[in-house]
Amino acid sequence: MANDKGTVGKLKDLAQLKDQLENIQKRVEQEVQEGIPQGGSLLASPFLKGFLAGYVVAKLRASAVLGVMFGVCTGIYAAQTYDVPNIENTIKDYFSSLKKGPK
Repeated sequence: MANDKGTVGKLKDLAQLKDQLENIQKRVEQEVQEGIPQGGSLLASPFLKGFLAGYVVAKLRASAVLGVMFGVCTGIYAAQTYDVPNIENTIKDYFSSLKKGPK
C-alpha cells in the first residue's frame, strides 16, 4: 500500500507539471500572436522596429527618398532589359591592362 501512495503522489506531480506546461504554452502562443519574440519584450517587437524605420524614412527629405527609389527602379529596368556588362570585371580588366603597360 505504501507504493500506491507514492504512485498517486507522482501522478499528482505529473498532473501539476502538465498544467504548468500548458500555461507556458498558452503564454508563448499569446506572445507570438502579439508579435513579441520569445524571450523578448515589446521593445524588441517587429511592430516597433517597423514603426521606427517608417519614422526615420518620414524624417528624410522626400526628394532624397524619391531619388533613390527612382534610381533603383531605373537600374532594375536597365539590368533586366539590356545586356549590361559586369562592371567589376570591366574595372579589373582595365586596371590589369594599366599594370601591363602599352602594347
